[in-house]
Amino acid sequence: MNDTNLTAASSTALAVDPPANPDGKGVSGVMLDWHRSTPRGVVAKPPRQLLSELFTSLLVLSATFKSRPSVGAPRYLYWIDGDWSLSLIAPEEWSSERRAGFAGTCVLQPDMTWTIAPSQRLAEDNPVSDAVRRFYEGFVAMLDSDLALEEILPAHSNAIPYFRRLHAGALTRSLRASLQLGGQAATGAREWRALLPGGQNELLLQGA
Repeated sequence: MNDTNLTAASSTALAVDPPANPDGKGVSGVMLDWHRSTPRGVVAKPPRQLLSELFTSLLVLSATFKSRPSVGAPRYLYWIDGDWSLSLIAPEEWSSERRAGFAGTCVLQPDMTWTIAPSQRLAEDNPVSDAVRRFYEGFVAMLDSDLALEEILPAHSNAIPYFRRLHAGALTRSLRASLQLGGQAATGAREWRALLPGGQNELLLQGA
């Protein structure tokens, strides 16, 4: 699927079923956000890269963030008080207590996947590396499914905040397009799980 077809598919989906709007945005604002989050430059990807981008993107989208992410602008992922948080504040600008929870620098790509340059703290034994390990274990469990990978990608849900929901939908559109371009559609999730590297840090570094 090329960029033109992807944009057309997104426009059709919006016309048929516009995103829910619990945050009080006008229809034109929602449509603009939808357009801004349209994946661009989607290409076929090697399996390890696709798995890495899925893992890192799901990790980022599990975090709390209140402003709209911009392509290419760095955000900083922290494990704070038992939750993931995506912040505009770099670790060197924060207190030592907050720096201790720094997991990595995240960048939104034009195709609406996220990459992470991991913090050196992830190579150590501490609460933030433990949190990433638990997330990785959940990721592996997610792939233990009879369904195809595209059937277990994050879907639209009113239960999560607006910008996270918007970008979860954008990630799904992007990865489905990559799977189609690479002839990987309908491949079972367990087949993908067999391609995982030995640990979570290898997946993070693969996408950095």
